[in-house]
Amino acid sequence: MATSPQRVWRAACPNCGAPVDFASAASASAVCGFCRSTLLRDGEALKRIGQSAELFDDHSPLQIGAAGRYMGSAFTVVGRQQLGDDQSRWTEWHVLFDGEAATRSGWLSEDNGAYVMAFDAPITGPLPAPDELVAGEQRLVNGAIWSVASLMQARVLAAQGELPAPPRLEGPPFPIADLRNTMGEVATLDWRDPARPGWSVGRAVRLAELAMSGLREVAEKTLAGRSIACPSCGASLEPKLSTTQSIVCGQCQAVVDVSQGIGGELRHYAQDNPGLPPQIPLGRTGTLQLGARAPALPWQVVGYAERCEVDVDPGEEQTAWREYLMYHREEGFAFLVDSEDGWSFARPVTGVPQVRGDRATWQGKTYDKLYSYTGAVTHVLGEFYWRLTRGERTRNTDFASGPLRLNREQVGNEVTWSAGEALDATVVAKAFGLGTVEAAAIRRDVTPLSTMPAGTKLRWIVIALVVVFVLPTLLSMCSSDDCDSTRSAFGESSNEYQQCLRNRSSGSRGGSFGGFSSGGGHK
Repeated sequence: MATSPQRVWRAACPNCGAPVDFASAASASAVCGFCRSTLLRDGEALKRIGQSAELFDDHSPLQIGAAGRYMGSAFTVVGRQQLGDDQSRWTEWHVLFDGEAATRSGWLSEDNGAYVMAFDAPITGPLPAPDELVAGEQRLVNGAIWSVASLMQARVLAAQGELPAPPRLEGPPFPIADLRNTMGEVATLDWRDPARPGWSVGRAVRLAELAMSGLREVAEKTLAGRSIACPSCGASLEPKLSTTQSIVCGQCQAVVDVSQGIGGELRHYAQDNPGLPPQIPLGRTGTLQLGARAPALPWQVVGYAERCEVDVDPGEEQTAWREYLMYHREEGFAFLVDSEDGWSFARPVTGVPQVRGDRATWQGKTYDKLYSYTGAVTHVLGEFYWRLTRGERTRNTDFASGPLRLNREQVGNEVTWSAGEALDATVVAKAFGLGTVEAAAIRRDVTPLSTMPAGTKLRWIVIALVVVFVLPTLLSMCSSDDCDSTRSAFGESSNEYQQCLRNRSSGSRGGSFGGFSSGGGHK
């Protein structure tokens, strides 16, 4: 187990006099924990160069002083910086390695609800300019081939503790590019200093594997005082997750954006669709093994989304599916997908598969392309770790290798890959403790009535109706959502509304096991 590194230098804050400790002689900056002054080491003294903004409470299980082990070396969390753009915020934790590697530091940051351990690396090859990068393309960056996963403009919003360089807390936003490769690595290229771009490379990690100590109390306990009033109806909203960015009001079902913190502007929008009741209740916990090498773990359903295919081609069938967002404190998030082809799970991956033509290769397996389609969210419930946007559409491509699944999804300047596997409906039902009727309703194949005793046929007729009408009902909701706004804007007799109805009646084959709008990315 890691222990706190030996303190090698201490000085008084020149603004308030509080002690400021440095665990590494190589650290160039710190933020006073008392007055938030940004301090620069100047020989044996500290120089105040500014002040950090108030930290927003991200309710992370991590905190300064927490310790762990990575690749056999002990480390301690010594600082953090909070960054963000107009839509989201995130925290990067500065970690310092003990012993012989005392001058080595890294960054423990979030990646689609999981974690990445990354290290600053030297730049030895050419770098593209920010305006030369396009999400989804492959580029030669620093002498290697990388896939561009996302592009954004960000700011350093606040900082705390010991940092390898002074945080840039003023000035215009700077570009950040998130890159991934086929070896499961994730890299970040940022231009906060245009003359000296930053470059870091990392890999996915699990908190359980880091053997962390000194973590904050269970995140759910720290959220007890996080109750807010719904800006639409005034009902109490109580986020249960540390990473919640959007929450749906249980009273009026308005979608509320809490990505800017509880004290920030609570942007929200009303949902036009009433939706269907989730077949797995929100809050229900089920023990599932998500992959052959994964342990069976308790996963809690925290979010629910109904999605459908849009922008379909004439003469093709339209599809719809439902997704359940599941959460585990140490493993992060996973998705359970209910579609016409059955059930499956999916989790975002850190790297990127290698795609050649209609085939994708990931972790030694070759996947064949099935469908490409555009999806849209029509109804949501619960909490989500990304910011939900009204009318947002995603471009998806599905791949399969037997029961294994891959999905590529693009939303604007961000591309997310997820991997998963088909699940038997009986496994899902058993995991979440569904009753006989509920378990039968989630199956996509109903036992013929001729093989059943007469006394049970009525029950199975009800079940069959549920199975037969769930996905078609989703499709009708999707179609209504697409055209009702057009009718309101242009009128029932307008060419725009009639064209929408014609487009709605056509369909497209796709979305057999769905995708999801993760909105995550490394940052």
